[in-house]
Amino acid sequence: MFVEEVTHSIDYAATHKKQLSMYGGLALAVVALAGGWWWWSDKQAAERQTALEAALQDQQSAVGPGSAQNLRVYATQELKDAAVIKSFSGIVAKYPSSDEAAMGHYYIGVTYADQGKFAEAEKEWQMVVDKGSKEYASLSRFALAQMYSKQGKAAQAEQHLRYLADNPTALFSKENAQIELAKLIAPTKPDEARKILEPLRQLSTRGSVSRWAITAYGDTKPGPNAK
Repeated sequence: MFVEEVTHSIDYAATHKKQLSMYGGLALAVVALAGGWWWWSDKQAAERQTALEAALQDQQSAVGPGSAQNLRVYATQELKDAAVIKSFSGIVAKYPSSDEAAMGHYYIGVTYADQGKFAEAEKEWQMVVDKGSKEYASLSRFALAQMYSKQGKAAQAEQHLRYLADNPTALFSKENAQIELAKLIAPTKPDEARKILEPLRQLSTRGSVSRWAITAYGDTKPGPNAK
């Protein structure tokens, strides 16, 4: 699938394991980290949480024949995608200014990206960047950066990654952004890429960050357009 290798939310190393999708692999990590933010006492908050949990069950569902215990199963990917978009669209329509709506736009974008509908995905993620909280906006910025990089739009990807490096969040750290930025610019700006990575290689308090910085540093080879 197009969507593979995205989430740097809790542990950077986790993003380099095989994932279900480039942008969709954040579901469990984001829910675990952000869950405490959603448990307000008012009735509407409880309703939003219930709707979000149901939508995430669709997003995390399996595809194929048969059934699975404690897991929704759809016969085809098309049916799953339709259910995911419907569930999250309902949240967006009913609670448009909430964090749950931001998550809805994010996962609708994930689904569109998996379908190859990149213009639609871009629209959904940009809405989170423009109107969502900084935490969820950081996830959408990274999704946009990954998409632009895959499309050969390096300048746009670089802009988002530099922003993330300067404005880290609980869901996307400064180190994660710096490593991704260095990987992106290495073919054309290898000296700057190494300068970014060098301090990260020495980190002793973030072992996974240090390991991936070392790996990225080894990959910083100048391309034909290097400066």
